[in-house]
Amino acid sequence: MSTAVTPQPETPRPDTTADTLVTVEGIKVHFPIKRGVILDRTVGHVYAVDGVDLSVRRGETYGLVGESGCGKSTLGRAVLRLTEPTAGRVVFDGTDLSSLKGEELRRMRRRMQMVFQDPMSSLDPRQSVESILVEGLRAHDLDKGREATGKRLRTLLSAVGLPTTSLRKYPHEFSGGQRQRIGIARALAVEPDLIIADEPVSALDVSVQAQVVNLLEELQDEFGLTYLVIAHDLAVVRHISDRVGVMYLGGLVEEATSDDLYAEPLHPYTRALLSAIPVPDPLVEDRRERILLTGDLPSPANPPKGCRFHTRCPWKQATRCDTERPELREVLPGHKVACHWAEDIRAGRIRPHEVEAVLVEEEGISPDVPLVGPASVTEALNP
Repeated sequence: MSTAVTPQPETPRPDTTADTLVTVEGIKVHFPIKRGVILDRTVGHVYAVDGVDLSVRRGETYGLVGESGCGKSTLGRAVLRLTEPTAGRVVFDGTDLSSLKGEELRRMRRRMQMVFQDPMSSLDPRQSVESILVEGLRAHDLDKGREATGKRLRTLLSAVGLPTTSLRKYPHEFSGGQRQRIGIARALAVEPDLIIADEPVSALDVSVQAQVVNLLEELQDEFGLTYLVIAHDLAVVRHISDRVGVMYLGGLVEEATSDDLYAEPLHPYTRALLSAIPVPDPLVEDRRERILLTGDLPSPANPPKGCRFHTRCPWKQATRCDTERPELREVLPGHKVACHWAEDIRAGRIRPHEVEAVLVEEEGISPDVPLVGPASVTEALNP
């Protein structure tokens, strides 16, 4: 993760393939857009996730970042098959999840749990904390009797920093940070190997965010967990992640270790994201480069052809950018980028230029015709 030496990229390669817990290969999630009143027909698709390849190693924390609408939450749900992928596959500990159905999939889900973004909506308000935690144990045949289960629940609450008196209370009696701890305890109850945390601290106060992030790190050391953390707060991702993947409009545009990504971002979109982070030093803040992107995020129902970032990219070139979609490739040891001109941009051979805003409308959708199904891109991304 530090300075690059010649043998360093070769040393981890045999271990990473052997110790890979989750492998995502070409996964796509497309939501149909339907139109009509009596007879509805599909007029297009929302390309929420459109061809993502990544791997998560056993025991590491993989951070997934990107602006709202890029598809990172949908990708997390697709890994667990809470949202069925349109194409591609997810391999978990050597097992292809796309081949599992019914009872086999249910048993495998014990090893894969999720911490949801909104702790209030993800907890049943009519169930006590004890009922919420016991439900998962019983579903996976881990309820070993009243005494053993009671001891297990008290251990879980102690692990997430809650008193045992919380068992008799209901979700509305807790603060936001405490509810998120209950969600974490529910995920831990079935002894998983992988936890996907979807914006675990975005709804919390800043002081509580630090407590929950530190809690996740402590639990990882104690239980040997593997995390896929989905977030838009770059400071949180840098603090907690070993490796970071950056998503833009349904695709992965850059992947590197946390230190390498923040020290030298290579993709123009990542550069723009990191330049928006305020620096608590007035002298550094005044001198550093700021990259202001022109235009809005294009619609995932009609993404730009070629590189999906070319409509907003200050380094766009006349060739390849608007016709050929770049592959995610290794530019530096352990540092992958989906950009045709990454080496030239890094070397300074290509300079940034002004970008003219481009309006990209949703193809085949007229405001005068009623929609059936997802009435908007937001609803399609959050069915």
